[in-house]
Amino acid sequence: MASLRSVVQTLSTLGFNSYLPGFLNGTIYRGPLKAICLPSLNCYSCPGAVGSCPIGSLQAMAAGLAYHFSFYVFGLLMVFGVTLGRLSCGWLCPFGFLQDLLYRLPTPKFSLPNWCTKIKYVLLSGVLLIPLIPTSTGIGVLYFCQWLCPAGTLEAAIPLYFSFPPIRTAIGALFGWRILWLLAILLFVSLIYRGFCRTLCPLGAFYSFFNRYCFFRIHLYPNKCNQCGRCSAACPMELPVTAEPNHPECIRCLKCTNSCPTGAIQFKYAGHTTKEGINFEA
Repeated sequence: MASLRSVVQTLSTLGFNSYLPGFLNGTIYRGPLKAICLPSLNCYSCPGAVGSCPIGSLQAMAAGLAYHFSFYVFGLLMVFGVTLGRLSCGWLCPFGFLQDLLYRLPTPKFSLPNWCTKIKYVLLSGVLLIPLIPTSTGIGVLYFCQWLCPAGTLEAAIPLYFSFPPIRTAIGALFGWRILWLLAILLFVSLIYRGFCRTLCPLGAFYSFFNRYCFFRIHLYPNKCNQCGRCSAACPMELPVTAEPNHPECIRCLKCTNSCPTGAIQFKYAGHTTKEGINFEA
């Protein structure tokens, strides 16, 4: 039976990309919902996307494009951070869901050095600062969307290539680079759990600042803990769960809560603890 998290991931992926005419006609939805910034990585140019990508919106805001809701975009991301933290990564992100699925392939598995998780903070800085650099056109470069976002290639570039023939005549070296980069990322995440989330996703970096204080958190009851270590062994993000239950890298997959034999680790929201026995695991 599919777990609750898998069901939510499936529904969010389908819901965020539910504009079916776009896939059929090679068009992009431009209705009123497009003004809404989604809580997870989902390309604006995906033919089925009904909302805006938060990273694309942040870059557009920094580049000084004609957006009249820049404070709204940043404010909404702050709301997502305060309420959900990285639960958005673990439960709502379509590309995160794809990474979960690819990791199930029978490939060799590797651990990730801790220093690699710092790279995404450098990329987040670039998302905010590089678009500010003046260009001859007067518009900043949305570097992450153009060069480094595998979700954009998978969700937008490839579908539009097949569904909108005129775009094929404009394809050049950049498209080739994006295909090679996407293939490298897909291989990477099949070898290392959530490799893109942990090393290269600037949105994950942004949400990580809120993980310790957000609405949804992990709570440790020290008096119940027998130091068996099962929670850390079960954590796919390789985190020291009992030492730091709300680590910045925690995506709230809740494998730790399901693995705890004494109920010492529990998922809490708004001060309430989840009922025991619910299968949250993917």
